[in-house]
Amino acid sequence: MKKTFKTLWPYLRVVLSLLLLWLAVRNIDWQALSSTKIEIQPQWFVLALALLVSANLLAVVRWGWLLRSLGLYHPVTNYITLYFAGGLINQGLPSTIGGDSYRAVEASRLAHNSEATTSSQPTLTQELHEPIDLQHAPPRLRLGFLSVAFDRGLGLVGNNILGALGLLLSGTMIAPWGPTLGAWVLGAMLGGAVVGCLLLKLPRTRGLILALLTKLGMSQALKGVDTAFGWPQVAVQLTISVMTHTLALCAFWFCLRAFGIYAPFAALMVGLPALGLLMMLPISISGWGLREATLSAALLLWGVDSGVTVLASVSFGIVTLVTYLPGAVSLLRRRRADASSPNKTGLATP
Repeated sequence: MKKTFKTLWPYLRVVLSLLLLWLAVRNIDWQALSSTKIEIQPQWFVLALALLVSANLLAVVRWGWLLRSLGLYHPVTNYITLYFAGGLINQGLPSTIGGDSYRAVEASRLAHNSEATTSSQPTLTQELHEPIDLQHAPPRLRLGFLSVAFDRGLGLVGNNILGALGLLLSGTMIAPWGPTLGAWVLGAMLGGAVVGCLLLKLPRTRGLILALLTKLGMSQALKGVDTAFGWPQVAVQLTISVMTHTLALCAFWFCLRAFGIYAPFAALMVGLPALGLLMMLPISISGWGLREATLSAALLLWGVDSGVTVLASVSFGIVTLVTYLPGAVSLLRRRRADASSPNKTGLATP
C-alpha cells in the first residue's frame, strides 16, 4: 500500500493542483474582466524574468558559501548549473527525489579535481528515481544534504522576516491582531538568530554539536554551522535571504504591472511569504493552483481584482519556469554523457 501511494502521489499532486486552480478561477467574472480591455505590457515580464534570475543567483551565493564551508569545493559555474537544474526539477519534472535532493547528491559527488569518474556515477535516470538512504550514505553525501538543509532553513527565516514586516505595515487589513503577530514573528526570527549565535560562542555547546557531527561522520561540518548561524556570518546570510525573497516579490509585482494593476507592495509582503509557507506542503506541483488560490484571496483584501491576480500568478509561474530553463542544459549534458559512457551498473557512492 505504501509503495502504491508513493507511486500515485505525483499524479495526485497534479489533480490537487488542477483542483486548486479551478477553485481560484471558478468565481471570476471573465466577461466583466474582458470588458475592461486590459492591455498587456510584455516589458514587465522581461523585468520580472531579470529579477527572478538575479534572485536565484543571489541564492546561489548563499548555497555556494555553505558548500565551501563544508569542504565541497566546486567552480562557481557548477554551483549555478546545479542550482538551476534543481529548480527545473522542482518545476514538475518526473522524479522520485526533488530538485533539492538532486543538487545535494550532485554537489557531494562532483569535485573540482574530477575525482569522481563518469564511469563510476549512476545515470541521470537512476539518480532521479533511486531512493536515497542517508543512514548508510557516505559522509560526503550527508554534507551535501546538510548544505541544502541550511540553505532552505535560512531561506525560510528570510521568508518569515519579510512576512513579519508585511504584517507590521498592513496586518490590520487581515485582522486587528495582524501587526502584533508580525511583531512576534519578527522577534522570534531575529531573537532565534541571536540565541543561536550566543550558543555557538559557548565551548560546551560547540562541544556537543561537534560530538553529534562526529557521530554522524561529519566532524568538518562545524565550520558550516558557523557559516550558517555564527556571528557575523548569520547577519549576511539573513540579509541575502531577505533580499532573495524581496526580488521574487518585486518580480510578481511586475507581473501585476504587466496587466496594468498597481498592487500595494505591503500586500505582497503578506501574501507571498504566506504562500512560501504553504508551498512547504507537498500538495501541488511547484505551487500551481495553490499560488493562484492563495494570492487571489489575499490580494482581494486590498481591492485587487481576483481575475487579474490569477492571470498575473499564472504569468509568474510561466516566468519562473523560463527562469530555470537553463538548468535543462546541465541535465541534457548529463544525459548525453550517460549515453556515451559504458559500464553503467548502478548507484555508486560519491
